[in-house]
Amino acid sequence: MTGLDDILAGGLTRGRLFLLEGSPGTGKTTIATQFLMAGAAAGESTLYITLSETAEELRDGAASHGWTLAPELNVYELVPPESLLDAEQQQSLLYSSDLELGETTKRIFEAFERIKPTRVVLDSLSEIRLLAQSSLRYRRQILALKHYFAKADATVLMLDDLTADVGDKTVHSVAHAVIRLEELSPNYGPERRRLRVLKYRGRKYLGGYHDFIIATGGIRVFPRLVAADYKTDFSREIVAVDNAPLNALLGGGFARGASTLILGPAGTGKSLLTLGFVKAAVDRGERAAMFVFDEELGLLFERAKGLGIDLQTMVDAGNLVIEQVDAAELSPGEFSEIVRVSVEKHAARTVVVDSLNGYQAAMPEEQALILHMHELLQYLNRQGVMTFLTVAQHGLVGDMKSPVDVTYLADTVILLRYFEARGRVRRAISVVKKRTGPHEDTIREFMIGDDGITLGEPLTGFQGVLRGVPTLVGDGEGLLVSKA
Repeated sequence: MTGLDDILAGGLTRGRLFLLEGSPGTGKTTIATQFLMAGAAAGESTLYITLSETAEELRDGAASHGWTLAPELNVYELVPPESLLDAEQQQSLLYSSDLELGETTKRIFEAFERIKPTRVVLDSLSEIRLLAQSSLRYRRQILALKHYFAKADATVLMLDDLTADVGDKTVHSVAHAVIRLEELSPNYGPERRRLRVLKYRGRKYLGGYHDFIIATGGIRVFPRLVAADYKTDFSREIVAVDNAPLNALLGGGFARGASTLILGPAGTGKSLLTLGFVKAAVDRGERAAMFVFDEELGLLFERAKGLGIDLQTMVDAGNLVIEQVDAAELSPGEFSEIVRVSVEKHAARTVVVDSLNGYQAAMPEEQALILHMHELLQYLNRQGVMTFLTVAQHGLVGDMKSPVDVTYLADTVILLRYFEARGRVRRAISVVKKRTGPHEDTIREFMIGDDGITLGEPLTGFQGVLRGVPTLVGDGEGLLVSKA
């Protein structure tokens, strides 16, 4: 299974017993079915022993994913024997659980001997735990099953829905590996699912939580992004922009393998600025990717046309990957996977995330956002990608507040501001940080027009521009003359 195999460093070790646990609805049956289907596709004989679902329910579940269970995938529906359901035939001198547990184990072995599978799923352990009644009997039963299957060199996946005793760790010590599935319910939006490998004997697996989804066609797992695992060789050249004043402000341009954060209140032109960088990348013959959280794509395409940027032509030519991202529907792990695909499969050398405000909405807490962004930016930097992030600050003038502070993560920080001068609301731009080289420490006014962004000379005649209400200290040098 793509994603899960990466987390497990190759998959499940043949001939071992594994535990897959999680509350009802987390996807255990779907993963188990995919596990057996992969074996059947490889020509192996497989067996699904179900104590909790009927065979018909399993087939219906498979059909919902568009699957038809192959003949090599045998489903054995283990139901209580009729003698145990008939009150007249029940024993009174022995506990019924003694009979049921022994009969259940006997019928499991009989089904195995008849089919002789190489892959087995046992669903679920909750019924066996209830029949055992005590932790000691339960452990002995699991050990008996483990040794029996081990002699036959079968790979066994046991499912536990954690409904009988959540605190019982009996199988944890017996199993070769333990995978736990979890479901989270945010205040808004659909449920979020994640998994974690609790143990895997003798295997260096990818630890931590990994997001996954249940989609038509099965489980899709998104391994946690670890930037240290990705390293490519590239030239850290400086790439100039096609706007001379902006190029001067940036100290020559942007460095490959570096990230740029564009800060400013709503409407200052953050998105339009990034559109110019996307166009410049395509004009250089490179590919770009743009992930839009806050704006409807149709409106963005129309606004870009007003600047002479035809995004649709770029998309049609295969030079631009642009996606509308719904923060309420997307997990952080899935977003990281989408970005990776754009870089590794579509060869995007410029990536725009607009904006982090929308990305933050997909996160359970701000601390997690910082960690996710750190790994994502490190990964993009190691791939030689120029990354542009936008953050909309709260307020319009005066003291600006950012919903999340990621300025220390970015290599370059561009600050946009509104300010009032001579009876007009104007825009100012400045570069306040750049790790990859020198830059201007000036503040320039800029305008957005039909021909793109126009920058003026440094605003030397004002003081306090970044506060929003500057003081005139000269003749207003640096102000642009309106074309209106």
